[in-house]
Amino acid sequence: MKIIFSFSLLVICLFSLNFFMASADFEDEEEDIDDGVVEVEEEEMRFPKERPEYERPIPNGDTYFYEPFDTRAEFLKKWVQSQAKKDGADDHLAKYDGKWVIEEAKENPILRDLGLILKSKAKHHAISAKLDKPFEFDGKPLIVQYEVKFQNGIECGGAYVKLLSKTGQLNLKAFTDKTPYTIMFGPDKCGNDYKLHFIFRHMNPKTGVYEEKHAEKPTAKLESFFTDKKTHLYTLTVNPDNTFEIKVDNGLVSSGDLLTNFSPPVNPPKEIEDPNDKKPAEWDDREKIPDPDAKKPDDWDESEPATIVDEDAVMPDGWLLEEEVYIPDPSAVKPEDWDDEMDGEWEAPRIDNPKCKDAPGCGQWEKPTIPNPKYKGTWRPPMIENPNYKGEWKPRTIANPDYFEDKTPYKMTPIEAIGLELWSMSDDILFDNFLIADNQSVVDHFTSITWEVKSIQERSAASTGQSIIQAIKDATNERPWLWAVFILVVVLPIILILTYCCAGSSKPEDIDAHRKKFDDATPDVIDEAEESGAKEEEEEEEEEESKSGAGDGTVAEGGEETVEAGAAGDGSSPVEESGEGSVEGEAQGSPKKSNSPRKRRNRKE
Repeated sequence: MKIIFSFSLLVICLFSLNFFMASADFEDEEEDIDDGVVEVEEEEMRFPKERPEYERPIPNGDTYFYEPFDTRAEFLKKWVQSQAKKDGADDHLAKYDGKWVIEEAKENPILRDLGLILKSKAKHHAISAKLDKPFEFDGKPLIVQYEVKFQNGIECGGAYVKLLSKTGQLNLKAFTDKTPYTIMFGPDKCGNDYKLHFIFRHMNPKTGVYEEKHAEKPTAKLESFFTDKKTHLYTLTVNPDNTFEIKVDNGLVSSGDLLTNFSPPVNPPKEIEDPNDKKPAEWDDREKIPDPDAKKPDDWDESEPATIVDEDAVMPDGWLLEEEVYIPDPSAVKPEDWDDEMDGEWEAPRIDNPKCKDAPGCGQWEKPTIPNPKYKGTWRPPMIENPNYKGEWKPRTIANPDYFEDKTPYKMTPIEAIGLELWSMSDDILFDNFLIADNQSVVDHFTSITWEVKSIQERSAASTGQSIIQAIKDATNERPWLWAVFILVVVLPIILILTYCCAGSSKPEDIDAHRKKFDDATPDVIDEAEESGAKEEEEEEEEEESKSGAGDGTVAEGGEETVEAGAAGDGSSPVEESGEGSVEGEAQGSPKKSNSPRKRRNRKE
């Protein structure tokens, strides 16, 4: 019964867990649909018949740049690896000699699909390509999109792209971290800080100096995009109305305005503090001051120390006055290369005296100190409210001489090229399907034939080959509250099952001990072996009685102790046990059992 109960409860637990996991997946799908993900049939997502064959994705409209990395030959014609050196770095690190290759992913969801892979660790990498045509910020949205897959995870490094500015002097072979860019966008991680950069360089219209503007950090959790080793799609949209959106896997993770959601802000403040203003000498900004009317009491003695020697203290019993607290290490050996003339006289290092371990103390004993009851310290007057307090002083504000107002920060420096300038402590970072466009429908179509196909395959493979523990971990990564559900529907019932099963079984010796201790009633239980033995003895006795005869006074062999009684024949018996059944009675066919001491003794044995 216990087994059936336990099995039923376990089935209920697993069913409940599956239900909540399915609910979590449904929430993910619902969020994706709300964020604009193209809807895909559930059966198609979970049970793809086979990996699709790669086909070159062709955008269905105009683009400024797109790169699916079809062949190595096309890659070499289009992309240029930097041959420059990084300023301020050591010679062995200064070169941009990180290795780039075009190859398939380790776990490729699409047959013969190639990508650009960063192959080196702890090296500077720089590679770039010219756009098909420059992007001018002339009233159309800028949409930048590409895929990243951290095949080995990521320890410290970036996977962001730089949209290089159109300057008329752009040399891709000299591409470094100093090369002017208009926008930097993409994931970056070091330590436990997971970032998704969006930085744009804004030109001060008064000075002509460019300054980097950093977008606020996304509020969404980004860790899983770096750790799950799946392909993720990063999309940035900058609109002519100065708004922007950042999406990962078509899900919105950040949005805002170029004028209000960047640090430092695009436009400086209209007024600033006067750098030449100084606080007046008579300005009193003390909230409280010592009471000028307070006087030190006559009996205030400042000469008393804070602590005094405890004259009543007595040295503890067992204190080892003759022993030192530290003694030379007897196991220490003078080093062979020790030179007394150069190094001085060698002394063994000192260790704790083992004799002091169990004693209250060693060495010279001194009386301890205690707080001095007469101590009052230095007298100070009490603090009172300052009647001349004027508040905290601040310099006056003046008009900002460097003030300007740029109402259209969207109008950035035109973009001429795209580049990857990265340092990474992880290798095998895969990039694929770069796209720069100004039409959302073109981007959506390109996404549907690239990343969405790839993501379906990866999710299906993960759902079929994933362990239960990993599935739980993935489900709770974005929804920590699922841990509480997991504990309620799985862990707690298992504990109850174990408790129920263990509590229901007690050892026989424990039961006997309990009965003896508390004088409980013991049921009459007849051992089967003992019962069968008793029946066999009864049968033997009846057989002997039948052999003894029916009144001739003789006794069968083996009944030595009853022979005399049988011979007398007068009904008397010299041996009577407990006054029962004489031999005469037996001779007359009495049905009573024999009370032979031999038989009773055998039965006891």
